[in-house]
Amino acid sequence: MAERVRIVDYYYVTSDDRPGEGAGVLSALKSARVNLLAVHAFPEGEGIQVDLVPSNPEALVKAARKAKFKLSRKKKAFLVTGDDKVGALVPILNQLAEANVNVTALTALTGGSKRFGAILWVNPRDMGRASRALGIK
Repeated sequence: MAERVRIVDYYYVTSDDRPGEGAGVLSALKSARVNLLAVHAFPEGEGIQVDLVPSNPEALVKAARKAKFKLSRKKKAFLVTGDDKVGALVPILNQLAEANVNVTALTALTGGSKRFGAILWVNPRDMGRASRALGIK
């Protein structure tokens, strides 16, 4: 199976950098039955930022409002899935490089059963050029 690349909406929340903060965010979303395609959390200033990529953005917004989370505005990223093999992301990264698009962040991992997934971010002003380079209409 070839790699599948698609544009996804994501939002982020920020929180204090304390034990249990991330668990609290994810527990509230679980209770609201919000399915997440990806989660990426990292230190941000004195706190943390948790990027949330929902399968249903409206459900995430509704659940966040109910849980009193302050979501960022909607943002875009690329979600990549495919067969896990050595160098699986190289063709995609080469396409972006040839289009002079810089990848600002990337997280990838194996999903078991010889599958992998990745989420990658580019500067918002480069989304159109990146989409064309990757064959996304």
